Amino acid sequence: MGNDRYAMKNFVWVRHWIAIFAFLAMLLSPDTDILAESPSASGVAKSFQSTLIETMKTAASSSVGERYKRLAPSVVQSFHLPLMTQISTGAYWGQATIEERKSLVAAFRRMSIATLATLFSGYSGETFHVTAEKPGPSKTTLVMTHLLKTDGEKINIAYIARRFKSGWRMIDVIVDSGISELKVRRSEYNQVLKKGGIPALIKLLNSKADELMSQ
Repeated sequence: MGNDRYAMKNFVWVRHWIAIFAFLAMLLSPDTDILAESPSASGVAKSFQSTLIETMKTAASSSVGERYKRLAPSVVQSFHLPLMTQISTGAYWGQATIEERKSLVAAFRRMSIATLATLFSGYSGETFHVTAEKPGPSKTTLVMTHLLKTDGEKINIAYIARRFKSGWRMIDVIVDSGISELKVRRSEYNQVLKKGGIPALIKLLNSKADELMSQ
């Protein structure tokens, strides 16, 4: 009888620790969803361009606001908008308060998405193609793509991407081997920042977004 009690206690004790070890193993085991390899720089570009094409295909029967809503998630997931805002504003970013930065990023996001929603307002059989991926400056990756129109015209588009903890994000766009989008914006914004600082730029970007959304 004593041996039976001793065996039972051992059995219960073993089961207790097995349960604990199983629970710890579950907590410490790799979560395949969390640790899964994020899309490559090219994959992010392809996904974004796919959303652009789908938006263009329905543009004739949709408003600017509807296209904005369709594009917004893809833009936020594909581009690192806070860093792009910081680069576009240069030294003024460091002088801004936390609240001003939040408002500035929100205005930059609104204006960027509204611009896309108005630019890509129709579809005539255009297709996007990713042609190459190569190392860029300062630990970036260049994703070379082009937009091919049905008349044979080809518009070259290069995305500058960088890998962050959250995965690959695009931080700049260069069209037809020209000047980067951020350099153009930085030049434009600098005049506004000199006159009125961050508040003036926030007001301007929101005003531009409102104007585009009203079309």
